[in-house]
Amino acid sequence: MNFIDTRATTAIDVGHSIDEGPFTSFQMIAVVLAALSIVMDGFDGQLIGFAIPVIIKEWGVSQAAFVPVVAAGLIGMAIGSASAGLFADRFGRRWAVIGSVLVFGAATCAIGFAPDLLSIACLRFIAGLGVGGALPTSTTTTAEFAPLRHRTLAVTATIVCVPLGGMLAGLFASVVLPAHGWRELFIIGGAIPLALSLLLLFGLPESPRFLVRRPARWGELSRLLARMSRPSPAGAAFTDRVEQSVEQRKGMAALFETALARDTIAIWCAFFMCLLAVYSAFSWLPTMLASEGLGVAVAASGLTAYNMGGVFGALFCAVAIARFGSRWPLLVCCAGAAASALFLQQFSVRDHTSLLIAGLAVHGLFVNAVQSTMYALCAYVYPTAVRATGTASALAFGRFGAILSAFAGAVVITSGGASAYLMMLGAAMILVFVALAAVRRHIPTPRPASGDRGRYGYSGRTGYVGR
Repeated sequence: MNFIDTRATTAIDVGHSIDEGPFTSFQMIAVVLAALSIVMDGFDGQLIGFAIPVIIKEWGVSQAAFVPVVAAGLIGMAIGSASAGLFADRFGRRWAVIGSVLVFGAATCAIGFAPDLLSIACLRFIAGLGVGGALPTSTTTTAEFAPLRHRTLAVTATIVCVPLGGMLAGLFASVVLPAHGWRELFIIGGAIPLALSLLLLFGLPESPRFLVRRPARWGELSRLLARMSRPSPAGAAFTDRVEQSVEQRKGMAALFETALARDTIAIWCAFFMCLLAVYSAFSWLPTMLASEGLGVAVAASGLTAYNMGGVFGALFCAVAIARFGSRWPLLVCCAGAAASALFLQQFSVRDHTSLLIAGLAVHGLFVNAVQSTMYALCAYVYPTAVRATGTASALAFGRFGAILSAFAGAVVITSGGASAYLMMLGAAMILVFVALAAVRRHIPTPRPASGDRGRYGYSGRTGYVGR
Protein backbone atom coordinates (compact mmCIF):
# COMPACT_ATOMS: atom_id res chain seq x y z
CA MET A 1 0.00 0.00 0.00
CA ASN A 2 1.32 3.44 -0.95
CA PHE A 3 1.20 6.20 1.64
CA ILE A 4 3.04 9.30 2.78
CA ASP A 5 4.37 9.53 6.33
CA THR A 6 2.25 12.27 7.90
CA ARG A 7 5.03 13.04 10.36
CA ALA A 8 7.10 14.46 7.53
CA THR A 9 6.58 18.14 6.84
CA THR A 10 6.98 17.78 3.07
CA ALA A 11 7.04 14.75 0.83
CA ILE A 12 9.99 14.76 -1.57
CA ASP A 13 8.81 14.41 -5.16
CA VAL A 14 11.26 11.82 -6.48
CA GLY A 15 9.82 11.85 -9.98
CA HIS A 16 10.23 15.61 -10.37
CA SER A 17 13.74 15.44 -8.90
CA ILE A 18 14.81 12.87 -11.49
CA ASP A 19 12.94 14.42 -14.42
CA GLU A 20 14.25 17.96 -13.90
CA GLY A 21 17.53 17.27 -12.08
CA PRO A 22 21.08 16.58 -13.28
CA PHE A 23 22.18 13.39 -15.01
CA THR A 24 24.78 12.32 -12.45
CA SER A 25 27.61 9.85 -13.01
CA PHE A 26 25.84 7.33 -10.76
CA GLN A 27 22.74 7.47 -12.95
CA MET A 28 24.89 7.12 -16.05
CA ILE A 29 26.53 4.01 -14.60
CA ALA A 30 23.09 2.47 -14.02
CA VAL A 31 22.13 3.23 -17.63
CA VAL A 32 25.42 1.79 -18.93
CA LEU A 33 24.89 -1.44 -16.96
CA ALA A 34 21.37 -1.74 -18.37
CA ALA A 35 22.79 -1.11 -21.85
CA LEU A 36 25.43 -3.83 -21.39
CA SER A 37 22.68 -6.33 -20.63
CA ILE A 38 21.10 -5.41 -23.97
CA VAL A 39 24.42 -5.77 -25.79
CA MET A 40 24.59 -9.32 -24.48
CA ASP A 41 20.90 -9.81 -25.33
CA GLY A 42 21.58 -8.93 -28.98
CA PHE A 43 24.83 -10.89 -28.97
CA ASP A 44 23.40 -14.16 -27.64
CA GLY A 45 20.06 -13.78 -29.38
CA GLN A 46 21.67 -13.65 -32.84
CA LEU A 47 24.34 -16.33 -32.49
CA ILE A 48 21.91 -18.93 -33.82
CA GLY A 49 21.53 -17.01 -37.10
CA PHE A 50 25.27 -17.29 -37.76
CA ALA A 51 25.43 -20.91 -36.64
CA ILE A 52 22.54 -22.31 -38.72
CA PRO A 53 24.36 -22.48 -42.10
CA VAL A 54 27.34 -24.19 -40.44
CA ILE A 55 25.19 -26.75 -38.57
CA ILE A 56 23.17 -27.45 -41.74
CA LYS A 57 26.39 -28.31 -43.54
CA GLU A 58 27.91 -30.30 -40.65
CA TRP A 59 24.81 -32.35 -39.81
CA GLY A 60 23.38 -32.58 -43.31
CA VAL A 61 19.93 -31.26 -42.36
CA SER A 62 17.57 -28.96 -44.26
CA GLN A 63 16.53 -25.37 -43.60
CA ALA A 64 13.06 -26.62 -42.64
CA ALA A 65 14.59 -28.75 -39.87
CA PHE A 66 15.65 -25.55 -38.12
CA VAL A 67 12.17 -24.01 -38.04
CA PRO A 68 11.37 -25.58 -34.61
CA VAL A 69 14.74 -24.38 -33.27
CA VAL A 70 14.14 -20.81 -34.39
CA ALA A 71 10.49 -20.87 -33.31
CA ALA A 72 11.32 -22.29 -29.87
CA GLY A 73 13.68 -19.41 -29.14
CA LEU A 74 11.15 -16.84 -30.28
CA ILE A 75 8.32 -18.43 -28.27
CA GLY A 76 10.57 -18.27 -25.22
CA MET A 77 11.19 -14.59 -25.94
CA ALA A 78 7.46 -13.89 -26.10
CA ILE A 79 6.84 -15.59 -22.76
CA GLY A 80 9.92 -13.96 -21.24
CA SER A 81 8.86 -10.49 -22.39
CA ALA A 82 5.42 -10.74 -20.80
CA SER A 83 6.57 -12.47 -17.61
CA ALA A 84 9.54 -10.20 -16.97
CA GLY A 85 7.42 -7.06 -17.22
CA LEU A 86 4.97 -8.30 -14.60
CA PHE A 87 7.87 -9.52 -12.44
CA ALA A 88 9.65 -6.16 -12.72
CA ASP A 89 6.54 -4.18 -11.76
CA ARG A 90 5.97 -6.44 -8.74
CA PHE A 91 9.46 -7.32 -7.48
CA GLY A 92 11.72 -4.68 -9.00
CA ARG A 93 13.65 -3.87 -12.12
CA ARG A 94 17.03 -4.92 -10.71
CA TRP A 95 16.31 -8.61 -10.14
CA ALA A 96 14.39 -8.86 -13.42
CA VAL A 97 17.44 -7.64 -15.36
CA ILE A 98 19.92 -9.81 -13.46
CA GLY A 99 17.72 -12.92 -13.74
CA SER A 100 17.21 -12.44 -17.47
CA VAL A 101 20.94 -12.16 -18.20
CA LEU A 102 21.73 -15.17 -16.01
CA VAL A 103 19.12 -17.35 -17.75
CA PHE A 104 20.08 -16.61 -21.35
CA GLY A 105 23.79 -16.82 -20.56
CA ALA A 106 23.52 -20.26 -18.97
CA ALA A 107 21.22 -21.66 -21.67
CA THR A 108 23.36 -20.32 -24.52
CA CYS A 109 26.47 -21.83 -22.98
CA ALA A 110 24.69 -25.19 -22.73
CA ILE A 111 23.82 -25.19 -26.45
CA GLY A 112 27.50 -25.83 -27.12
CA PHE A 113 27.05 -29.32 -25.61
CA ALA A 114 23.73 -30.15 -27.38
CA PRO A 115 23.73 -33.55 -29.17
CA ASP A 116 20.79 -32.92 -31.54
CA LEU A 117 18.31 -30.37 -32.86
CA LEU A 118 15.71 -31.18 -30.20
CA SER A 119 18.18 -30.30 -27.45
CA ILE A 120 19.12 -27.09 -29.23
CA ALA A 121 15.43 -26.18 -29.55
CA CYS A 122 14.78 -26.76 -25.83
CA LEU A 123 17.81 -24.72 -24.82
CA ARG A 124 16.88 -21.95 -27.27
CA PHE A 125 13.47 -21.79 -25.59
CA ILE A 126 15.09 -21.33 -22.17
CA ALA A 127 17.54 -18.77 -23.55
CA GLY A 128 14.60 -17.00 -25.15
CA LEU A 129 12.98 -16.52 -21.75
CA GLY A 130 16.00 -14.50 -20.66
CA VAL A 131 16.52 -12.68 -23.96
CA GLY A 132 12.86 -11.66 -24.01
CA GLY A 133 12.94 -10.50 -20.41
CA ALA A 134 16.08 -8.39 -20.67
CA LEU A 135 14.74 -5.90 -23.22
CA PRO A 136 11.68 -4.46 -21.43
CA THR A 137 13.23 -4.50 -17.97
CA SER A 138 16.49 -2.86 -19.05
CA THR A 139 14.71 -0.15 -21.04
CA THR A 140 12.42 0.53 -18.10
CA THR A 141 15.44 0.82 -15.82
CA THR A 142 17.03 3.30 -18.23
CA ALA A 143 13.84 5.35 -18.52
CA GLU A 144 13.51 5.63 -14.75
CA PHE A 145 17.10 6.71 -14.11
CA ALA A 146 17.41 9.22 -16.96
CA PRO A 147 16.21 12.84 -16.61
CA LEU A 148 13.33 13.70 -18.91
CA ARG A 149 15.39 15.81 -21.31
CA HIS A 150 17.76 12.87 -21.90
CA ARG A 151 15.22 10.04 -21.72
CA THR A 152 14.45 9.44 -25.38
CA LEU A 153 18.12 9.38 -26.32
CA ALA A 154 19.04 7.24 -23.28
CA VAL A 155 16.32 4.65 -23.96
CA THR A 156 17.15 4.51 -27.66
CA ALA A 157 20.88 4.25 -26.92
CA THR A 158 20.02 1.27 -24.70
CA ILE A 159 17.93 -0.42 -27.37
CA VAL A 160 20.49 0.29 -30.07
CA CYS A 161 22.65 -2.14 -28.15
CA VAL A 162 20.58 -4.97 -29.72
CA PRO A 163 21.99 -4.41 -33.23
CA LEU A 164 25.31 -3.46 -31.64
CA GLY A 165 25.34 -6.84 -29.91
CA GLY A 166 24.37 -8.49 -33.19
CA MET A 167 27.20 -6.72 -34.98
CA LEU A 168 29.64 -7.90 -32.32
CA ALA A 169 28.20 -11.40 -32.66
CA GLY A 170 28.93 -11.27 -36.38
CA LEU A 171 32.54 -10.24 -35.81
CA PHE A 172 32.86 -12.83 -33.04
CA ALA A 173 31.38 -15.56 -35.27
CA SER A 174 33.71 -14.66 -38.15
CA VAL A 175 36.66 -15.42 -35.88
CA VAL A 176 35.37 -18.35 -33.81
CA LEU A 177 33.41 -20.35 -36.41
CA PRO A 178 36.26 -21.00 -38.88
CA ALA A 179 38.80 -21.73 -36.14
CA HIS A 180 36.78 -23.59 -33.51
CA GLY A 181 33.29 -24.42 -34.82
CA TRP A 182 29.77 -23.68 -33.69
CA ARG A 183 29.98 -25.41 -30.29
CA GLU A 184 32.68 -23.06 -29.01
CA LEU A 185 30.67 -20.18 -30.48
CA PHE A 186 27.88 -20.89 -28.00
CA ILE A 187 30.07 -21.90 -25.05
CA ILE A 188 32.10 -18.70 -25.14
CA GLY A 189 29.09 -16.63 -26.18
CA GLY A 190 27.17 -17.82 -23.13
CA ALA A 191 30.04 -17.42 -20.68
CA ILE A 192 30.33 -13.68 -21.34
CA PRO A 193 26.79 -12.79 -20.11
CA LEU A 194 27.29 -15.08 -17.12
CA ALA A 195 30.22 -12.89 -16.13
CA LEU A 196 28.08 -9.79 -16.74
CA SER A 197 25.38 -11.09 -14.39
CA LEU A 198 27.92 -11.00 -11.56
CA LEU A 199 28.78 -7.39 -12.41
CA LEU A 200 25.07 -6.51 -12.42
CA LEU A 201 24.60 -8.21 -9.06
CA PHE A 202 27.13 -5.90 -7.43
CA GLY A 203 26.66 -2.77 -9.52
CA LEU A 204 23.06 -2.34 -10.71
CA PRO A 205 20.82 -0.39 -8.27
CA GLU A 206 17.05 -0.63 -7.97
CA SER A 207 14.96 2.00 -9.74
CA PRO A 208 14.12 4.96 -7.44
CA ARG A 209 10.72 5.31 -9.11
CA PHE A 210 10.00 1.70 -8.16
CA LEU A 211 11.18 2.18 -4.57
CA VAL A 212 9.06 5.30 -4.02
CA ARG A 213 5.97 3.10 -4.25
CA ARG A 214 7.17 0.85 -1.42
CA PRO A 215 7.36 2.76 1.90
CA ALA A 216 9.04 -0.21 3.59
CA ARG A 217 12.06 0.45 1.34
CA TRP A 218 12.24 4.24 1.76
CA GLY A 219 15.47 3.87 3.73
CA GLU A 220 17.03 2.20 0.69
CA LEU A 221 15.55 4.94 -1.50
CA SER A 222 17.06 7.67 0.68
CA ARG A 223 20.52 6.12 0.39
CA LEU A 224 20.08 5.71 -3.36
CA LEU A 225 19.05 9.36 -3.80
CA ALA A 226 22.11 10.45 -1.84
CA ARG A 227 24.32 8.53 -4.29
CA MET A 228 22.48 10.36 -7.08
CA SER A 229 23.42 13.75 -5.49
CA ARG A 230 19.88 14.23 -4.20
CA PRO A 231 20.20 13.98 -0.39
CA SER A 232 17.07 13.85 1.74
CA PRO A 233 16.52 14.52 5.47
CA ALA A 234 16.20 11.65 7.92
CA GLY A 235 12.67 10.28 8.09
CA ALA A 236 11.63 11.97 4.86
CA ALA A 237 8.57 10.81 3.00
CA PHE A 238 8.60 10.36 -0.76
CA THR A 239 6.14 10.62 -3.61
CA ASP A 240 5.99 10.73 -7.39
CA ARG A 241 3.09 13.15 -7.75
CA VAL A 242 2.71 13.44 -11.52
CA GLU A 243 2.54 9.74 -12.21
CA GLN A 244 0.89 8.58 -8.98
CA SER A 245 -1.92 11.04 -9.59
CA VAL A 246 -3.02 9.06 -12.64
CA GLU A 247 -2.22 5.54 -11.40
CA GLN A 248 -5.42 3.83 -10.35
CA ARG A 249 -5.33 0.36 -11.84
CA LYS A 250 -2.26 -1.72 -12.46
CA GLY A 251 -1.54 -4.65 -14.71
CA MET A 252 -2.79 -5.43 -18.19
CA ALA A 253 -6.25 -3.92 -17.65
CA ALA A 254 -4.73 -0.46 -17.22
CA LEU A 255 -3.31 -0.63 -20.74
CA PHE A 256 -6.80 -0.66 -22.19
CA GLU A 257 -8.31 2.20 -20.26
CA THR A 258 -9.94 4.86 -22.42
CA ALA A 259 -6.86 7.09 -22.54
CA LEU A 260 -4.48 4.27 -23.51
CA ALA A 261 -6.52 1.72 -25.50
CA ARG A 262 -6.00 3.10 -29.03
CA ASP A 263 -2.29 3.68 -28.53
CA THR A 264 -1.83 0.25 -26.95
CA ILE A 265 -3.45 -1.53 -29.91
CA ALA A 266 -1.53 0.52 -32.48
CA ILE A 267 1.80 0.01 -30.69
CA TRP A 268 1.17 -3.73 -30.40
CA CYS A 269 0.50 -3.97 -34.14
CA ALA A 270 3.63 -1.92 -34.92
CA PHE A 271 5.76 -4.19 -32.72
CA PHE A 272 4.24 -7.31 -34.34
CA MET A 273 5.11 -6.33 -37.90
CA CYS A 274 8.44 -4.71 -37.06
CA LEU A 275 9.66 -7.76 -35.17
CA LEU A 276 8.51 -9.94 -38.06
CA ALA A 277 10.88 -7.96 -40.26
CA VAL A 278 13.70 -7.77 -37.71
CA TYR A 279 13.73 -11.46 -36.81
CA SER A 280 13.37 -12.50 -40.43
CA ALA A 281 16.79 -10.88 -40.75
CA PHE A 282 18.25 -12.04 -37.44
CA SER A 283 17.27 -15.69 -37.98
CA TRP A 284 17.32 -16.19 -41.74
CA LEU A 285 19.39 -13.52 -43.52
CA PRO A 286 22.68 -15.50 -43.53
CA THR A 287 20.77 -18.64 -44.57
CA MET A 288 19.02 -16.77 -47.40
CA LEU A 289 22.32 -15.45 -48.74
CA ALA A 290 23.95 -18.87 -48.43
CA SER A 291 21.04 -20.46 -50.33
CA GLU A 292 21.73 -18.00 -53.18
CA GLY A 293 25.22 -19.47 -53.55
CA LEU A 294 27.29 -17.14 -51.38
CA GLY A 295 29.93 -18.48 -49.00
CA VAL A 296 29.23 -18.72 -45.28
CA ALA A 297 31.56 -15.80 -44.45
CA VAL A 298 29.97 -13.53 -47.06
CA ALA A 299 26.49 -14.58 -45.98
CA ALA A 300 27.32 -13.72 -42.36
CA SER A 301 28.58 -10.31 -43.45
CA GLY A 302 25.08 -9.45 -44.66
CA LEU A 303 23.67 -9.69 -41.13
CA THR A 304 26.69 -7.87 -39.72
CA ALA A 305 26.09 -5.00 -42.17
CA TYR A 306 22.38 -5.00 -41.30
CA ASN A 307 23.21 -4.60 -37.62
CA MET A 308 25.90 -1.99 -38.25
CA GLY A 309 23.41 0.13 -40.16
CA GLY A 310 20.95 -0.35 -37.32
CA VAL A 311 23.33 1.14 -34.76
CA PHE A 312 23.66 4.38 -36.70
CA GLY A 313 20.00 4.49 -37.68
CA ALA A 314 18.70 4.11 -34.15
CA LEU A 315 20.96 6.86 -32.79
CA PHE A 316 20.08 9.18 -35.67
CA CYS A 317 16.36 8.60 -35.16
CA ALA A 318 16.70 9.20 -31.41
CA VAL A 319 18.31 12.58 -32.05
CA ALA A 320 15.59 13.42 -34.58
CA ILE A 321 12.86 12.49 -32.08
CA ALA A 322 14.44 14.64 -29.38
CA ARG A 323 14.23 17.59 -31.77
CA PHE A 324 11.05 16.96 -33.78
CA GLY A 325 8.98 14.52 -31.70
CA SER A 326 8.39 10.90 -32.63
CA ARG A 327 5.66 10.92 -35.28
CA TRP A 328 7.49 12.09 -38.41
CA PRO A 329 10.92 10.53 -37.73
CA LEU A 330 9.30 7.13 -37.17
CA LEU A 331 7.10 7.39 -40.26
CA VAL A 332 10.00 8.52 -42.45
CA CYS A 333 12.11 5.58 -41.24
CA CYS A 334 9.25 3.13 -41.92
CA ALA A 335 8.98 4.45 -45.46
CA GLY A 336 12.76 4.21 -45.92
CA ALA A 337 12.80 0.62 -44.66
CA ALA A 338 10.05 -0.44 -47.06
CA ALA A 339 11.57 1.40 -50.03
CA SER A 340 15.08 0.02 -49.46
CA ALA A 341 13.84 -3.59 -49.28
CA LEU A 342 11.77 -3.25 -52.45
CA PHE A 343 14.65 -1.50 -54.23
CA LEU A 344 17.01 -4.42 -53.50
CA GLN A 345 14.60 -6.76 -55.27
CA GLN A 346 15.86 -5.39 -58.56
CA PHE A 347 19.34 -6.89 -58.20
CA SER A 348 20.76 -10.40 -58.40
CA VAL A 349 22.42 -11.57 -55.19
CA ARG A 350 25.31 -13.25 -56.97
CA ASP A 351 25.88 -10.55 -59.59
CA HIS A 352 25.63 -7.56 -57.26
CA THR A 353 26.82 -8.93 -53.92
CA SER A 354 28.55 -5.76 -52.73
CA LEU A 355 25.55 -3.62 -53.62
CA LEU A 356 23.25 -6.02 -51.81
CA ILE A 357 25.38 -5.96 -48.64
CA ALA A 358 25.43 -2.15 -48.71
CA GLY A 359 21.68 -2.09 -49.32
CA LEU A 360 21.11 -4.39 -46.36
CA ALA A 361 23.04 -1.93 -44.20
CA VAL A 362 20.71 0.86 -45.35
CA HIS A 363 17.65 -1.31 -44.76
CA GLY A 364 18.94 -2.25 -41.30
CA LEU A 365 19.49 1.44 -40.58
CA PHE A 366 15.82 2.26 -41.14
CA VAL A 367 14.30 -0.88 -39.60
CA ASN A 368 16.33 -0.74 -36.40
CA ALA A 369 15.72 3.01 -36.13
CA VAL A 370 12.01 2.23 -35.92
CA GLN A 371 12.35 -0.80 -33.65
CA SER A 372 14.73 0.87 -31.21
CA THR A 373 12.86 4.15 -30.81
CA MET A 374 9.49 2.46 -30.31
CA TYR A 375 10.68 1.62 -26.80
CA ALA A 376 11.10 5.32 -26.11
CA LEU A 377 7.54 5.78 -27.37
CA CYS A 378 6.36 3.15 -24.85
CA ALA A 379 8.28 4.86 -22.04
CA TYR A 380 6.41 8.06 -22.94
CA VAL A 381 2.93 6.58 -23.34
CA TYR A 382 2.82 4.48 -20.13
CA PRO A 383 3.14 5.80 -16.54
CA THR A 384 5.56 4.24 -14.03
CA ALA A 385 3.18 1.73 -12.41
CA VAL A 386 2.52 0.02 -15.75
CA ARG A 387 5.56 1.13 -17.74
CA ALA A 388 7.37 -2.21 -17.57
CA THR A 389 4.10 -4.07 -18.15
CA GLY A 390 3.17 -1.81 -21.07
CA THR A 391 6.57 -2.10 -22.71
CA ALA A 392 6.81 -5.82 -22.03
CA SER A 393 3.31 -6.56 -23.33
CA ALA A 394 3.98 -4.66 -26.56
CA LEU A 395 7.20 -6.60 -26.98
CA ALA A 396 5.46 -9.88 -26.06
CA PHE A 397 2.79 -9.31 -28.71
CA GLY A 398 5.52 -8.34 -31.12
CA ARG A 399 7.23 -11.64 -30.40
CA PHE A 400 4.33 -13.38 -32.14
CA GLY A 401 5.46 -11.56 -35.27
CA ALA A 402 8.95 -12.84 -34.56
CA ILE A 403 7.58 -16.38 -34.13
CA LEU A 404 5.77 -16.04 -37.45
CA SER A 405 9.10 -15.08 -39.02
CA ALA A 406 10.51 -18.49 -38.03
CA PHE A 407 8.01 -20.19 -40.34
CA ALA A 408 7.59 -17.43 -42.94
CA GLY A 409 11.33 -17.01 -43.43
CA ALA A 410 11.93 -20.67 -44.22
CA VAL A 411 8.87 -20.94 -46.50
CA VAL A 412 9.57 -17.70 -48.39
CA ILE A 413 13.27 -18.45 -48.92
CA THR A 414 12.51 -21.98 -50.12
CA SER A 415 9.69 -20.99 -52.47
CA GLY A 416 10.72 -17.56 -53.75
CA GLY A 417 14.36 -16.98 -52.88
CA ALA A 418 15.84 -13.55 -52.25
CA SER A 419 13.18 -11.60 -54.18
CA ALA A 420 10.27 -12.99 -52.16
CA TYR A 421 12.23 -12.58 -48.93
CA LEU A 422 12.85 -8.87 -49.62
CA MET A 423 9.20 -8.39 -50.62
CA MET A 424 8.16 -9.78 -47.25
CA LEU A 425 10.46 -7.33 -45.43
CA GLY A 426 9.13 -4.37 -47.43
CA ALA A 427 5.46 -5.30 -46.91
CA ALA A 428 5.98 -5.70 -43.17
CA MET A 429 7.41 -2.19 -42.85
CA ILE A 430 4.53 -0.69 -44.83
CA LEU A 431 2.16 -2.12 -42.21
CA VAL A 432 4.36 -0.71 -39.41
CA PHE A 433 3.95 2.71 -41.07
CA VAL A 434 0.16 2.37 -40.94
CA ALA A 435 0.17 1.29 -37.27
CA LEU A 436 2.46 4.10 -36.09
CA ALA A 437 0.42 6.65 -38.04
CA ALA A 438 -2.56 5.57 -35.91
CA VAL A 439 -0.80 6.24 -32.57
CA ARG A 440 -2.44 9.27 -31.00
CA ARG A 441 0.03 10.17 -28.25
CA HIS A 442 3.41 10.43 -29.94
CA ILE A 443 6.35 12.07 -28.16
CA PRO A 444 5.78 15.78 -28.84
CA THR A 445 8.16 18.36 -30.25
CA PRO A 446 9.83 20.18 -27.30
CA ARG A 447 8.57 23.71 -26.81
CA PRO A 448 10.99 26.63 -26.70
CA ALA A 449 9.97 28.06 -23.33
CA SER A 450 10.00 26.27 -19.97
CA GLY A 451 7.46 26.29 -17.23
CA ASP A 452 4.28 26.05 -19.32
CA ARG A 453 2.52 22.83 -18.56
CA GLY A 454 -0.50 22.72 -20.75
CA ARG A 455 -3.50 20.56 -21.02
CA TYR A 456 -1.52 17.41 -21.83
CA GLY A 457 1.29 17.98 -19.34
CA TYR A 458 3.96 19.36 -21.64
CA SER A 459 6.94 21.32 -20.44
CA GLY A 460 8.46 23.62 -23.02
CA ARG A 461 12.07 22.88 -22.09
CA THR A 462 11.93 19.16 -21.59
CA GLY A 463 8.83 17.89 -23.35
CA TYR A 464 6.35 15.58 -21.68
CA VAL A 465 6.20 15.55 -17.88
CA GLY A 466 3.03 13.67 -17.06
CA ARG A 467 -0.61 13.01 -17.69
